[in-house]
Amino acid sequence: MTKYTVVEVEDKHALKEFIRFPDELYRKCPQYVPALHKVEMRNLTSDAALKYCTRKLWMVKDGGKVVGRICAMINPRYNELYGKKCCRFGWFDMINDFEVAKLLIETAQKWAAEQGMDTIHGPLYYNTLGKQGMLVEGYENVPPFNCLYNYRYYNEFITKLGFEKECDWLQYKMVANHGVPEKTRRLATMLAERYKLHFGSIDELKKDPEKVRKFFRLYSDSFSKTVYNFIPFTDEEIEQEAADSMPYISDKASCILLDENDDIVAFGISFPFISYALQKAGGKMFPFGWFHLARALKNYETTDLMINGAVPEWQNKGVSALYYKEMGDRALKCGMRWAISNPQIEDNSAVNIWSSYEHEPYMRRRCYIKKI
Repeated sequence: MTKYTVVEVEDKHALKEFIRFPDELYRKCPQYVPALHKVEMRNLTSDAALKYCTRKLWMVKDGGKVVGRICAMINPRYNELYGKKCCRFGWFDMINDFEVAKLLIETAQKWAAEQGMDTIHGPLYYNTLGKQGMLVEGYENVPPFNCLYNYRYYNEFITKLGFEKECDWLQYKMVANHGVPEKTRRLATMLAERYKLHFGSIDELKKDPEKVRKFFRLYSDSFSKTVYNFIPFTDEEIEQEAADSMPYISDKASCILLDENDDIVAFGISFPFISYALQKAGGKMFPFGWFHLARALKNYETTDLMINGAVPEWQNKGVSALYYKEMGDRALKCGMRWAISNPQIEDNSAVNIWSSYEHEPYMRRRCYIKKI
């Protein structure tokens, strides 16, 4: 019987091993999208959420070889907001051996209990901004760059360890070059006239740091009561998210809806699909990773529908018709053929919007939960 050892990640060398482990684990998997090592290093050492979250990293080794990894996290803002004592787990990967998964989860659970937690759930990130949800359907598809991919046996192992479903997120793939239904177009015109709404320029907004911060504050406010387990952003998280995402956003495939005072009403944000470029980069920006990414950012044939929403005072007024109509028109102009939706909780009525378009299921991912 193989003798595995659990090792806590406590230095830079071990952290590099932790980050690079999936590169080897998924080397022969054509669907896997490797994260950039530099970004992962930032996420694990200086992410804005670490200003208030605590975390521990462990690896399981077989001799000197890494065969599994896990990160356990406690977000006190989440626990206070929802009245819970939850520990999160993420960065959960292992070879096809149940014993490795068992060692990883038991180690995370032991630490969580020592911190006074009574529940563990995941895969999750520190906050609502990172990758989350274990893939349970859609293994044949390549995920968007901001989504996890995992082998099928992960689900077998996690359920064998006593975890149950907490929630599922759904993703769809839509035909993007058919425009929007005529009913949506008429509704958009009527609402624009009634409320005196118009579209602003994201490219112009990007030039003003304060307007960018305001946009992300509104983004946080718009989802604070509508997204499951959402954690409102801190100022530091807003700064980080703006720096990470604004370079990918342009007027080509995204839009912001404004009222007569030029205040933001709603938004629809899409990114070019960069997953294939990240596969070519292999986790590294140099020597050629930057080139593959630069090319991908100019290609709008497939896009990731990242975030769509309205600020709280404009919710339930039908303004989604305006940004869906506008994004549909822009999709036609930039030659878009396909659009992949961001994960949406399965019981969110917003997923019904895709029934108006030619679409197919793309991925289903799950958060698992267990009492400690």
